[in-house]
Amino acid sequence: MSDTSPTTPAPGSGSGPEPFRVSDGDLDDLASTLAKTMAEVRRHGVILERLGSEPDPVPPAEQQTDGVAEAEADGPTSVFILALGGEEYAVELASLSDWVNHLLLPVYGREISTTRPWCAQWHEHPEAVARLHALWLAWQQLTDTEAGLAGPSTWHRDHLDQALAHLRAPDGPFAACTTSPTRPNHRILATPAPEYAEVAA
Repeated sequence: MSDTSPTTPAPGSGSGPEPFRVSDGDLDDLASTLAKTMAEVRRHGVILERLGSEPDPVPPAEQQTDGVAEAEADGPTSVFILALGGEEYAVELASLSDWVNHLLLPVYGREISTTRPWCAQWHEHPEAVARLHALWLAWQQLTDTEAGLAGPSTWHRDHLDQALAHLRAPDGPFAACTTSPTRPNHRILATPAPEYAEVAA
């Protein structure tokens, strides 16, 4: 019985595959081609990443109009109290009053004086309502944790100080109101009446 198992050729016998050799010139071309291919892959990766981070395209004009109509149907597009009316205004004013009476005045009210008037009926002064509401909106935003550690400081510097300086100025909206705690007073100052041009008949 003959042995049919394959035999491993001896080294140098010439029966095995020859090693593959690349000339130096071809090796340089191969390296250059590989580098170009890698650069192209990286460039495509940057493009794909940029496309993934871009915002959605602006919808056509018809869709934008539909969105505005839906927003108007849902209610006012502004959270500012002067943009509200009826029951919405009353609800917002009640919430504002809670904030003014339980947080703003106890902490930042300071004493009433001739140089710092105040009015217990501030909610009847449109300018006071507008300024206090804007101050409250800023307080909600800048005291939230997302505002960061400097949020409250920013609120004091950019919003509180400015609002109180205007509200309690001697010529501010409370100029004809209480200037002494012992003499409460409330009066709405007249504002310039709008002038309407007479229409020729």
